[in-house]
Amino acid sequence: MLLLARNFWKKTMDQLVWIGWLILGIGLIIAEVFTLGFFLLWFGIGALAAALAGMLGAPFIVQFVVFAVVSVALTAMSRTIFAKYLSHSEEDTVKMGMDALPGQIGTVTSASKGALNEGAVKVYGSTWTAFPIDGESELVEGEKVEVVSIKGSSIYVRRVTNELPEWRGEQ
Repeated sequence: MLLLARNFWKKTMDQLVWIGWLILGIGLIIAEVFTLGFFLLWFGIGALAAALAGMLGAPFIVQFVVFAVVSVALTAMSRTIFAKYLSHSEEDTVKMGMDALPGQIGTVTSASKGALNEGAVKVYGSTWTAFPIDGESELVEGEKVEVVSIKGSSIYVRRVTNELPEWRGEQ
């Protein structure tokens, strides 16, 4: 009688292990929503594949192998795909803060003074210590300048001319 009960219990548990895989898979997929990486989804899909194998009657060791193979394969493929198609080069990034300043136009708020022709330029509402780039003359209050580069907490600028660029003059 005890042997019969133990066999029944073992057979019932073997048949219901897939429910555990199903719960684990759904739990991992839901947990993926709350993480910053893109990692748990593949293990959740692996657990769902193991649940499918268990539902079809595969023994536990086969279910675990299915889980491991599917999870690792999807993780490896996603890393390859993301690295290939979602590369992060300098041209693809959105520049913010100080990185967005080069190329922007500002207004000189304080004329050049001193040996280095130090002045003040207002760009996007912030006033910066500014120096003319090599070969440029002193900064004159009220003139428009273009930010060329940033070094430390100072910007280097060049005077903006009122002439049209060459491509606009050809008509």
